[in-house]
Amino acid sequence: MENLLILKGNIIFTQTPEEFKVYKDSYIVSNKGKIEGIYNILPEKYQNCLIKDYRNRLIIPTFVDLHLHASQFIQCGMGMNKKLLDWLNDYTFKLEKDFSKAQFAQEAYNSFADELIKRGTLRACIFATSSTIGTEILFEILKKRGIGAYIGKVDMDRNAPESIIESKDQLIKGTKYLIEKYKNEKLVKPIITPRFAPTCSDELLKELGSLANKYDLPVQSHLDENLDEIKWVQSLFPKTKNYSQAYYLNDLFGQTKTVMAHCIYLNEDEINLVRENNVMLVHCPDSNINLRSGIMPVRKYLDLGVPIGLGSDIAGGHRIALNESMVRAVQLSKILNINSPGIKPLSIQEVFYLGTKSGGKFFGNTGSFEKGYSMDALIIEDDKLISGRYSIEDRLEKFIYTGDDRNICARYVEGKYIEI
Repeated sequence: MENLLILKGNIIFTQTPEEFKVYKDSYIVSNKGKIEGIYNILPEKYQNCLIKDYRNRLIIPTFVDLHLHASQFIQCGMGMNKKLLDWLNDYTFKLEKDFSKAQFAQEAYNSFADELIKRGTLRACIFATSSTIGTEILFEILKKRGIGAYIGKVDMDRNAPESIIESKDQLIKGTKYLIEKYKNEKLVKPIITPRFAPTCSDELLKELGSLANKYDLPVQSHLDENLDEIKWVQSLFPKTKNYSQAYYLNDLFGQTKTVMAHCIYLNEDEINLVRENNVMLVHCPDSNINLRSGIMPVRKYLDLGVPIGLGSDIAGGHRIALNESMVRAVQLSKILNINSPGIKPLSIQEVFYLGTKSGGKFFGNTGSFEKGYSMDALIIEDDKLISGRYSIEDRLEKFIYTGDDRNICARYVEGKYIEI
């Protein structure tokens, strides 16, 4: 059974947002990268198979980051005193122009991939840059490393420096080239990526929507992140009722699978549009704090049944580590609760669910250890003083709050061991 993988340890995951599923000292079995089952006692048919025994360590799903900018990785932690639009102009746009240089893109994206793997984020929705060459390099690097990702060439034809915008025809040509080259890849796939509505003409948005429909591709972008941004959108798209409609009217809002980051200030019409079109929202707590954008009303959206995942949003967020995004999501929900006691804070189970199974739905069946799901797993080691004294749930919570790559001793994607 060469396609069989059997791991032994303390297995913990969230099948629902309400509780952890815990299997102490148990076996998880996958075949051809898909989970067959979890067993306290290994069935007889597996008795003679190779077992990777991780003993008292934790086995958890890998993290799923639904919103980050690979090109901004080396910029993390800079310009954190600025608001969104100033930060983009003063830092981000100046950096992104260099990704048209192959050597620079190779070096920067390799560093990005290293950190992504170290931190346990093995599925991600990623913005590259407007450079077709640079974006192609990112595809090749993540393919080689075995990470599951959607990667988008960042399309924008206005309201940005000339060094990083292209004409509509250039953008569509480059986007189509990447689609055709990578549309049949198993793990690393293209995603339609208008940067955000203010940097896209109506004509560009319309053509991107046509591409999404033609190739049945997912879409990613930004939405209702910042109050100044929202006013800007209203001035640029006077015929639309709201920001969301700038995407929706161009077939970029749920007509195919769609993920929208931030979504702090959705009005009721927009919430209804999100629900009707099953658009996945991404909570990016670190970025929203750093750039003083606001706090997503996560509890409100969850109570309405809106699908939500988590994003590190580097470099608005200052670290790739998604466990830290989980912590900040809990902390922000507690701040909201102080002023509005009726708003229930998020639990550790809920944010773990958002960063694993909920976000994983965008990739299919991943982010959980249920039968038929992808065998995407992290092996977590903690101090013997901790592991011998506390419950499996407590140990996972401690890792989420205080852990880093030094606690992750193995990584798997679809049953394949991932090298650092």
